[in-house]
Order: sequence, then C-alpha cells, then structure tokens
Amino acid sequence: MRGLARSLAAAALLALASCGGGDTPSSGGGNTGGGSSGGGSSGGGGVPPQDFTAPALESLSSAEVGKIVAQAAAQAQTENQPAVIAVTDRVGNVLAVFEMTGAPTLAQIPKPVSGAMHDVQGAQVPATAAAIAKALTGAYLSSGGNAFSSRTASMIVQEHFPPAPSTVGLESGPLFGVQFSQLPCSDLMSRYMPAGASALIGPKRSPLGLSADPGGFPLYKNGVLVGAVGVVADGVYGLDPNVLDVDSDVDERIALAGTVGFEAPDAIRANRIPVDGTTLRYSDAEYSALADVAGATFASTSPALGMLKPVTGYYPVATLRTGTAYGSEASGIRRATAAEFSNSEAFVLSDGAGMNRFPVRPGTDAAEVGTALSANEVRSILEQAFTVMSHARGQIRRPLDSRAQVSVSVVDTRGVVLGIVRAPDAPLFGIDVSLQKARTASFFSHPGAGDELLADPSADVRHFVPAVRTFLNDQSALTGTVAFADRSGGNLSRPYFPDGEVGRPHGPLSRPIDDFNPFSTGLQSALVLANILEHVQFVAGLSGMDTAHRCTKIPDVIEGQNRLHNGIQIFPGSVPVYRNGVLVGGVGVSGDGIDQDDMISFLGVHNAGELLGSFGNAPVDIRADNIVVTLSDGKMVRLRFVNCPFAPFLDTSDQNVCEGL
Repeated sequence: MRGLARSLAAAALLALASCGGGDTPSSGGGNTGGGSSGGGSSGGGGVPPQDFTAPALESLSSAEVGKIVAQAAAQAQTENQPAVIAVTDRVGNVLAVFEMTGAPTLAQIPKPVSGAMHDVQGAQVPATAAAIAKALTGAYLSSGGNAFSSRTASMIVQEHFPPAPSTVGLESGPLFGVQFSQLPCSDLMSRYMPAGASALIGPKRSPLGLSADPGGFPLYKNGVLVGAVGVVADGVYGLDPNVLDVDSDVDERIALAGTVGFEAPDAIRANRIPVDGTTLRYSDAEYSALADVAGATFASTSPALGMLKPVTGYYPVATLRTGTAYGSEASGIRRATAAEFSNSEAFVLSDGAGMNRFPVRPGTDAAEVGTALSANEVRSILEQAFTVMSHARGQIRRPLDSRAQVSVSVVDTRGVVLGIVRAPDAPLFGIDVSLQKARTASFFSHPGAGDELLADPSADVRHFVPAVRTFLNDQSALTGTVAFADRSGGNLSRPYFPDGEVGRPHGPLSRPIDDFNPFSTGLQSALVLANILEHVQFVAGLSGMDTAHRCTKIPDVIEGQNRLHNGIQIFPGSVPVYRNGVLVGGVGVSGDGIDQDDMISFLGVHNAGELLGSFGNAPVDIRADNIVVTLSDGKMVRLRFVNCPFAPFLDTSDQNVCEGL
C-alpha cells in the first residue's frame, strides 16, 4: 500500500495509541477502485482542512412554529385549497400538525403503468402522515451545506436521472431507493416518548419513509437548519416524473409560504448544486408568486381556519411545541467525548441522558465466524473511515471544496450495531441509511441470505431468491460464495439491467418497469410492506398496536437479533468485512456523494486492516465484480463492487485512490 492510504493509516494509528485503544475499471473490467498514482503524500499525514464547524444551537420557539403554520394556512386560504400542515425540528420531533377545515384526510399514492399494484402502490394513506413525511424529508436531507426539498428527493430517486420523457435511457437517480429509509419499523429511529429524558431524542422515524412528493421544505434560522414544513392539500402523495417543465403545485406553494422568514440560504439550495452535470431542483414555486403572508398570526388562524390535530405515534397532544436544538444532548445527537471517539470533531447518537446509544463494542457472532470483530477493530474501522472522510471533497455541499460530511456504521454478521459515528453537520438521513447499507452488504454476502429470504412469510419476498439464481445462472447465489457491496446489489435492483438501458430486462431484485415506481422498487419494498401497512393502520386509528421495532419478517438469528432490522438499501456506499476469507461484518457510509460513500467505506476497512493486520475488504476473487451476466443478445455485463472517485481529496491531487487494493 502507498500514498494517502498509508499516510491516513499511520495518522489513525497515532490517534488510537493516544486514546488507548463514472466507474474506475480494474484490470478485469470490474471497479474495485484504487490508488494507482497512489493516494498521495501531501494530505494524509497532516492536519485535514478545518471547516467542520458544528451548527449553532438554534431551535424553533413555539411562537415561531405557530407563525410558520399561520403563513402556510394564509397561502392555502388564498388558494382556496385547505391543507394539512406539519412542522418538525431537525431531528424529527413533530412540533405542529394543523388541519384546515375541509382539508383532505387521505392522500392517494399513484399506481404503476400496468395497474397491477404492488407494495404501497395505489394505497391511500393519512394526509397527516404524508405531511409529516414531507417535512421530515426536508429536514433530514438538508444540512448547513445543502438545502434539499421533497422535490429534490423526487428528482434523485427515480429510474432515470434526471427524470423526464426525454431522458429515458439514462441511469437511475443517485439516491435510488433512499425513500425506503427512516422507516417506522427501524430499530435505529426513535419513536415518540410521552415523557422523560428520551422524549425528544432523534432522529425520529417517518410514517412513510422519505417523500418524493413536492411540498416539503427545510427551515433555517440565522442560517442554521432548525426543521422543516410539509403540506398536503391536493390529496395526492406522488412525485414529479418530469423535471424539464415547471409545475403549478399547490402543496409546494403553501409549504413555501410557511418558510417565509425561515428560508434556506440561497447559496446552498439544491438549485445551486450539480450532480453529474445536472443541477438539482429545489422548488417550482417562487416567493414572488406567493400572497403576502408575513402578517399572518396563529391567533388569527386557529380556530378560524382549522385546528391542531393529534397524530398517533407522532403528535399526541395538540399544542404548539418548541423545537430541540440539534447538537444538544436532548436532541439525541451530540459531540463525542474523548472517551467515546478520539477525533474531537466526531458526533454520536445519545439517549438524551448522556449515554451513547451505539458505543463501540465487539461482535456478537463468534459462534458462527470463529473470531468476531473486536472492539479495537471496530474502533479502528470507524477512526479510519472518519479520517478518510476528513480529507475528502464534499460533493453536495456548498461552498465548493467543503469537506465531505457523512455517517458511518459498523455491524457484525447478525446485524448488531457495533458502532456509529458521524461528522458534525452531516445530513441526518445518512444515519439510518448508513446502517441499512452496512447490514445490506453483510446480509447479501452471508451464507444464510438465500435461506432467510426463503423463510419470509411473503411469497413475494421468497420469489426473489430463485429470480437471482436464474438471472446469474448460479444456483449457489446468496449462499456466501460472493461478496456483495451495496453497489453490487444495486446493480441487480434496477428496473433495467444494465441500469437505464431501455428495453433490457429488469434486474432480479427489481420490479419489471411496467410494475415499477418509487413506491415499489422490488425486494427492498416487499421486505417492509407488512410493517408499513401495520404502521399506517396504527396511525389511522384502525389498530391499537404499532408495527414492531424491527423491519422485515425474515427470521431472527436469535431473539432480538435480525440481520435486516431496518430494511435494506440499494444505492452505493458499503462493503462487507472479511477475516481470512470469512465474513465478519459490514460497513456503511452515507451523507455525501455516493462515490465518496464507497471510497470512505472501502478505504476505511482497508486502512484499518493494514494497521491491525487481522481483517480487511473481501478477497478479490470473491467480489461481485467477478460476476459477468450474459444478456439475451449476447452482451456481457459485469457487476460492480465499489466505485471510488477521481481526485477525491482536498489536500492532494491523487487519482485512482482505491485501485489495486
């Protein structure tokens, strides 16, 4: 090993001692990435660039929450379109749900082209749940360096990017599948607690995952992200299939009116951020087209235009609530102590009373793997990944040449969380997603993956196993013979294979294109369908029992331990971890560009293994990029493993930083 990778490893070794404790082809046509010109000598060994300023401890007052609701309601009154309006803080606490008189009580999810509905396609969901999901999307996808709306989310989760009739044939959105995160069944996401130290800790779950329906915007105060607003007025919970036109969307105008005085800084809005040469969308509504809502007050809004409405599991008492400041102990996400993590810039998840929710711990699976990951090995992976991130150039952050900010999760082969760490201002969605990614890489690389999927009570879930084996022409698939990263499984989860090539068959983990939309992606959505339906019935008052704190119905390894506790993820940013050819866990990274996520996970494991000499990335000869699929016309397509970016670091010009590793 050479260059930056070596330098970063050496730097992290000192840190551990001080605390005591576009594809890059390989020679075979795959793309494990790598460092041919070799990582560099200039950035890894020194002090990384210094712009990891933690957000100020800002929060919304109850009066400000009332103001946001009143402004949105005033716009809705002008539009003669009664709305459901939800406001949350940055960590997902619901601060208000206001139902205007005559507002829709349900929102319709669109059907696929074929009309043959799968998963939640065509379902009606409570409008309150949809409004909350839109608000949480604006809050969770944003940060101090980027402001994303639910329209932004719509743009990056569809089968083509950018989505439009004229872009058919392009690859899927960079965050394809992210909508099935922050799920109400996730063991990471907090549920509403009526009282006590844990009442406010986040991140809170979303009733419907992340939303692709325009009408959700982040809220900023003194330039600091403090929450978001979400609106449902048109009775539809859908998406925008064409970003080349300008929509007249009433939900979006009403929600935008709510942000007056709490607008996202212009310089960091999605429309200032390009991805693969395409500028993202923030809003099709303009402030100049809104009514004058600045004088609206909550006192003149309620009860004249409607009432605050309790929502089971999210907002049990109809009152304007005060937001929690992100970064405070009460928020559940705070700066790590020196005992928790040696890098002073690291943040961890806390229980509201000072205890780290996911402290570094050893693996629980020694009975199956022989030698489980030790606490020191887990710490080294987290330290190394954090160090790589600290030198990397952010892809969705402004100003340009900001450092990447992500969340990193490590799990064992049972899916047990062995540690989570994050940068100070990383978007919150990446916490749950990084854990999904880590579990996904470990699960699909595990010898029991096929058997556990075949044991799911749903025939729909079970059918994906023979589909994979037939597609790959390998009856041993999903029995641990192949190491899958999230990029590999993502290749098999697109409605066209290869991704974007119209007329090709769908991947074996996807729905066929005529049955596909972002509400039904394939195995990903099928695994969690029962949990989502259970929760929607609970929110709607049709059931007194909420869904379990555990996504999917595959069997537990032992009681309370499930390999897919919060579902799977199907966009890149994870690798499995091996010791002497034996799977021992997984690492997931999320929060910035997907190639950065791949690089941070891949180099984090590699560098930690170089330091300790006891584990590392998957052996080259079993990685998924050895698999070549022959299509019906004879075309051969190679799966991918990871895809590290070119020139990714701020303090060195090194290229191909993963090549040959």
